[in-house]
Amino acid sequence: MSEQNPLGKIEISPTAIATLAAQAVLQSYGVVGMAPKDLADDLMTALGDAAHRGVQVRVEGDRIQIDLYVIIEYGTRISSVAHSIMNVVQYNVERALGVQVAQVNVHVQGLRVSNPDV
Repeated sequence: MSEQNPLGKIEISPTAIATLAAQAVLQSYGVVGMAPKDLADDLMTALGDAAHRGVQVRVEGDRIQIDLYVIIEYGTRISSVAHSIMNVVQYNVERALGVQVAQVNVHVQGLRVSNPDV
């Protein structure tokens, strides 16, 4: 994604957008963590690039599409948590970049029990 102005050009990489989205997800209620979207994402995490694990960003022109792969707390309402994640990510990315997010997709990869006494 890039923007041209009289002073020069601003380029924002999909990796930077993914990091913004991952931070927003991890601060959301009901989210235990991020999951790798595939084997390649899992290998990148093992090599030390975990800042945007479980996030895939596609930029086509001025459209941003974000796919999130999350693990949710067992016992929470999955649809409510997923909608909350969509709203928080869209708001945070749009506020930080000043560009509209076209789509946020949440893929629930698993559930985790944090408190075994429940």
